[in-house]
Amino acid sequence: MLIVAACDAGEGTRQEIAERYGVSLGMVKKLLAQRKKLGILEPQNHRCGRKRILDEQDLLWLRKTVEQRQGLTLKKLCRAYKKPCSVMTISRGLQKLRASHEEY
Repeated sequence: MLIVAACDAGEGTRQEIAERYGVSLGMVKKLLAQRKKLGILEPQNHRCGRKRILDEQDLLWLRKTVEQRQGLTLKKLCRAYKKPCSVMTISRGLQKLRASHEEY
């Protein structure tokens, strides 16, 4: 990346380089810190957003529980689940299971 190369070559202060490339000083600092920490300059967008509550193991638990105890309501499934969650979380998990089941 040109910004980091300019910093490495000592082509000015970080502020001057930021102005030359039309980015903020914070962006220059972020790029240099990322390279120092990760060794790469590729975007790290995959780390954005909220983490899923139900991972693959949780979905397996949900599938087994529903198969074994078919009369459970969403509220009862929430109470039986090992982590705090909402009825909507369980509902989305069931939708995901149904979608994956229909693929086969």
